[in-house]
Amino acid sequence: MNAFRTLHRSILLLFFVVVLAIVTLVHFSISKIVAEQSRAQQKSLSPAINLIVNELLKPLHTAEALGHSQELVRLLDQDELNGNEVLRVLERMEQQFDLVFFLASEKERMQYMSDGMVIPLIEGQVSWYFKYKDRPEKAVADIGKWEDTHFYIDIKIFDDNGKFLGFFGVGQSLSSFLELFDEYKKEYGYDFIIVDENSDIMLSSEASLIAEYSDFTNLSELDWFAQLPAEVRQRRDLNNRLVSIEEQEYLIAEMGLNQFDWTVFLLSPLEKRQAEISQGFIFSVVSLLVVVFALFVLIYHVLSYFRRDIHREISIPPAARLPDRITIENDYNKLLKAYQYISVALVNIDNFTIINDTYGRAAGDDVHQHVVQYLQSQLKNKDVLGMWSSEEFIILLPECGPHEARKKAEELRKGMSNLPPIDKALQLKLTASIGVSYTATPRPMNEVTAHAEDALYQAQRDGRNIVRVQLIS
Repeated sequence: MNAFRTLHRSILLLFFVVVLAIVTLVHFSISKIVAEQSRAQQKSLSPAINLIVNELLKPLHTAEALGHSQELVRLLDQDELNGNEVLRVLERMEQQFDLVFFLASEKERMQYMSDGMVIPLIEGQVSWYFKYKDRPEKAVADIGKWEDTHFYIDIKIFDDNGKFLGFFGVGQSLSSFLELFDEYKKEYGYDFIIVDENSDIMLSSEASLIAEYSDFTNLSELDWFAQLPAEVRQRRDLNNRLVSIEEQEYLIAEMGLNQFDWTVFLLSPLEKRQAEISQGFIFSVVSLLVVVFALFVLIYHVLSYFRRDIHREISIPPAARLPDRITIENDYNKLLKAYQYISVALVNIDNFTIINDTYGRAAGDDVHQHVVQYLQSQLKNKDVLGMWSSEEFIILLPECGPHEARKKAEELRKGMSNLPPIDKALQLKLTASIGVSYTATPRPMNEVTAHAEDALYQAQRDGRNIVRVQLIS
C-alpha cells in the first residue's frame, strides 16, 4: 500500500511538472519576444546615449564648470581687457582638455580663440554673438567656424551683480563627429540625425546633411520625411515610426536633448533587428525544451531522494547566512570588476542598544531577524547583503549610481519605518539611518565604506531615520 501511495504521488508530481513546463514554455516564449524587442531597442539606444554623453554633454558640462570660474569673470570684468593674458588662459585650457575654447567680451566686442585668433565682433559680420546675446538661454549650441566646421557650446558670463560680460565657449571639430558616426554606423548599423527646434539638421552620420557656411539642411527636405502624413510632420512625432529609405525599411527611435532643445533621431535597419529577434527567440525555445526534457529525466532519478531528504532539511535563519566583512570584501572586488561601478550603503538599526536593554536580548534578536528578512526581500539578485556590526548591515549595489542608490536607500528607510511590530515588542517602532557612498573606479572597499560611515554618522547626528550620501572627491 505504501508503494502504491508513493507511485501515485510521484505520478501526480510528474503530471504537475509537465503542466507547469508547458505553461512556462508558452509564457517564456511570449516574454522572450517582448524581451528581444526591448533588447534590440536597448542595444541600439545604449551606444547612442553613450556617444551623446561623451561628445555633446561632456563638453557642455566642461563649459559650464569652467564658465563659472572667477578667473574668467575677472578677465572679462577688467577695465581694460588684457588680450595676451586671455589667450594664455585659453591656450592652457585647450592643452588640458583637448578642446577648442574662446572668450567673447561684451565690453571690448572682441572674440579671443585658443588657437591665437582674435576676431572683432562687428554686427552684420559676426552673426552668432548678436543672435544669442539677448536670448534668455544661459547656454546655447551652434555650428560655426566654417573654414573648419566646429560644434560650439556657448555659455553666458555674468558678474556678481548679474551684468552680462560676454560668452565663454567650447568647440569641437565636426570632422571628429563624422569619424565617430561612421564607426558607430559600421558597428551598430544605424544613422544619426540631430535637429534643432526649427528642424534644421545640426549633426548627422550622413556627411552630406551637415551644414556648410550657414547653409543648413532642414528635416522637411528629406524624401522619407516628406512621405509621412502631414500631422506627423507638423508635430514631428517620429518615435517608433517605420520609414522607407532607398527601398530599405528603418525604425526611428527618438530622444530629446533638452539641454540644447535638440532632438536625436536614430534610424535602425528593420531587417537587421528582425534577424536578431528571430535568432534569440529560436535559441530560447530550443534551450527551454532541452531544459524541460532534462528535468523529466532528472525527476525519475532524484524523486525518491527528494522524498527521503525533505524532512531532513534544516532551515537556517537568513541572518546566519549573511556574509561577514572578509566575504563582503571579496564580493565587493568581484562586483566592481564585473560591473565597473558600485554603490555601498550602511544600514544602522536606530537605538538598537536601547531595544536590547529595554526589551531583552530575545526581542533584540527578533528585531534583527525582522530587519534582515525585510532587507533581503527588497534587494535584487546581484545585490549583496552582509553584516557590518551587531547593529549595522552593509549592502553592495552593483551597477547603481549615487542618485539611484539614494532613492533605493530612501525606499528601504521608509519600508523599515512601516514594518509591522514584532510579537515581543508590540509598541516598538523600528527606524534606520543609512549612509551611502559610491565609486566608479577601482578603489579599496575600506575607502568607500569610510565615506559611507561618515554619511551614516551624519545621518545619526541629524536626528536618525535619515539617508545621507557622501561621495569620494
